[in-house]
Amino acid sequence: MTKAAGSFSRAAFTLMLVVAVFLFWWKGYPHALSYQEQYQLFLFDGGYFSGKLQMAGGLADYIGEFLTQFYFIPWLGALLLAVLFGLLQHLFYRLLRKLPPSSSVPSSFLFVLSFLPPVLLLWHMGDENVMLSYAVALCAALLTARLMMRTGWWADLLVVPLFYWLFGPMVWLYAALRVVQLGWRCAWMLLWVLAVEWLAYYTVLGQWPLETVLLTMCYYRIPMQMPVLQLLIPVLMVLIGLAGRLSLSRKGNMMVVTGGVIAVAVLAWLGPTKGYDREKYELIRQDYLIRNERWNEVIERAQRYQVRTPFSSVSVNLALGMTRQLADRMFDFYQSGPDALIMPRFRDMTSDLPSAEAFWRLGLVNSAQRYMFDIQESILNAKKSGRCTQRIVECMIVNGHYATARKHLALLKKSLFYRSWAEQAERIMSKEAWVNTHPVWGRMRKLRFKNDMLFSYPELEKVFGLLFINNPENTLALDYMMGQLLLKGNVNDFMRYMSWVQQYGGYRSMPVGYRNVVEGVQQPTGMVGSSSYARYVKQMKTDNENE
Repeated sequence: MTKAAGSFSRAAFTLMLVVAVFLFWWKGYPHALSYQEQYQLFLFDGGYFSGKLQMAGGLADYIGEFLTQFYFIPWLGALLLAVLFGLLQHLFYRLLRKLPPSSSVPSSFLFVLSFLPPVLLLWHMGDENVMLSYAVALCAALLTARLMMRTGWWADLLVVPLFYWLFGPMVWLYAALRVVQLGWRCAWMLLWVLAVEWLAYYTVLGQWPLETVLLTMCYYRIPMQMPVLQLLIPVLMVLIGLAGRLSLSRKGNMMVVTGGVIAVAVLAWLGPTKGYDREKYELIRQDYLIRNERWNEVIERAQRYQVRTPFSSVSVNLALGMTRQLADRMFDFYQSGPDALIMPRFRDMTSDLPSAEAFWRLGLVNSAQRYMFDIQESILNAKKSGRCTQRIVECMIVNGHYATARKHLALLKKSLFYRSWAEQAERIMSKEAWVNTHPVWGRMRKLRFKNDMLFSYPELEKVFGLLFINNPENTLALDYMMGQLLLKGNVNDFMRYMSWVQQYGGYRSMPVGYRNVVEGVQQPTGMVGSSSYARYVKQMKTDNENE
């Protein structure tokens, strides 16, 4: 094979990697991209940039957030990720080709092995807490090692601390690759990395745990945790670099190339199948569909497969309510119990999302705002959320708190994808009449409580009832009230309020779900039979007996 033909074939395989990664994220996991985007708010602001550089790994974090903001448009985010994966493979191969003694190692062997890090990275990113700064730092380490190849060890005295401050603990990979390049006589460089990190910890990074300063920093959302793959990928890259210095026979070359192809193929299969938990990503997809108000898709997916958690019950019920199917089909789907319409507050950054969305659409504006505040403050790496900030602003506008809303809008106006929305919201706020006639905010003003009130979570059905009494057009609140009574097994009150459904529900005939309940109540032996609600009652009794 000629050199030109070999270069073309390598470029073709790299392009295949890029296309495969693009399709994986765009078609398979656009909800994962949305999940990452909604837990950050990248600002085009000098203070924001300088603030990032005040911590080790700040530039990697800044670049990672800059790229992550484009996940707002799934195909664009998938494209940028695909290019980053292709860049990682290309940089690693170019680095391996220049490692001594490169003349004794077949390029096919190095080229096959260069696909291992991107494949493992795809697996690693199945952990939703992996930050894109990790992949950025990997590429930075490879690029810097490649650029420094013709310089002596003396330059690393300056490069190591500079790299650590800009890209974080991935400096270990850079230093190890330099040792592979220069030989074991430069193994002191690893001790120099350790000295630099210790110095940083005892001077400017004392507020961080030592383990974070040494190994993770901005690469993982959860402090003081480091998944195995986060360490394994750089270690594997160093081992591949050492393997690239081997001198092999022709038979040995064929064996290692074949073994490398098999390893890449196996890992490429294991990554998407084992690294992406089905139930977890189904819940993430439900939240993604709710965020984009794709209610019918939520229901269609739940018909095929539904995760048996309160999060899923709240999501599916909200979709049913927004399409006026809750009364008919509520118990055709899994119901977790009395928490299946609104979950009590959880102090994490995910569990409250469907409940917050339900509060907003019911007209419980203050509760939606409180949940969104709690979600944003629960983000483990202390970032802001564009999605949460946007909803908080909407709640403030509905409540007429314009001065406070403008402070949050000032942040959104410094972003890329929330800027136009923030500018439009600011214009609408300038006139009270425009807010009142807004298709969403004006309606929320009609539905919300006009006076301050406190309510108890165990009495949610009363809150839904008061919402309906406050505005009989709020049929979602009526459906939620009746549904909550059924979830709690309060059939007597359900029967008492059936007249509300007949008068205000807007149904031409009694919904199928309600009719099944009424027929069950009229049975001499009580709620028995094969109806979906009878099965729910039986399951709840069984669960209570087992507790």
